[in-house]
Amino acid sequence: MSVHVKLFAGLRERAGWSERELDRVDRVADVWPALGLGDEPQGLLYAVNKEYAERDRPLADGDEVALIPPVSGGAFRLTDDPLSLDAVVDEVRSDRAGAIATFIGTTRVQSRGRTVLHLDYEAYEEMAEQVMAQIAADLKRRYDLGEIAIHHRTGRVEIGEASVVIAVSAPHRQDALAACKDAIDTLKEQVPLWKKEFYEGGEEWIGRGS
Repeated sequence: MSVHVKLFAGLRERAGWSERELDRVDRVADVWPALGLGDEPQGLLYAVNKEYAERDRPLADGDEVALIPPVSGGAFRLTDDPLSLDAVVDEVRSDRAGAIATFIGTTRVQSRGRTVLHLDYEAYEEMAEQVMAQIAADLKRRYDLGEIAIHHRTGRVEIGEASVVIAVSAPHRQDALAACKDAIDTLKEQVPLWKKEFYEGGEEWIGRGS
């Protein structure tokens, strides 16, 4: 039996490759030891065929297994072009909306006592937009909403530029504001996006909890 393994961000750099076939693995938990890359990183997640999977999940021949490092945290679109707040807001406008709440995440020059030069975002694109759609569907179950739009940058993002723009429409402002906050908080925890920070004197992948 053979599965197709994909690595991203810091794991890809650590291994020196991004994709390869792996034989003789029966469960998700067997994948990391079979790669021979040392100790398993804390917070590592797995996706099988673009859905998050537990370690005890059995694998079948031809499955795609993605190893998801702690994510950083775009209707749901990834782009390497500059983001437009107006474009995102236009996607959620409706006659039913009494409020549109927005969030813009921008690149700051100071982070953890270091001077940042620029950021670089990498995504598991085939899965990221799907997870963003799942986040939106969950928010619509919890709040009385109209529409949700999330756009996120990939590639190089300069100081002062937007890396993510979110817009949420709703009949009432309370739901719009609460759902917008939950959207960015959940995106940072669940969407397979990674941020590499380039600063004066070095560079570092930034993950969950940073």
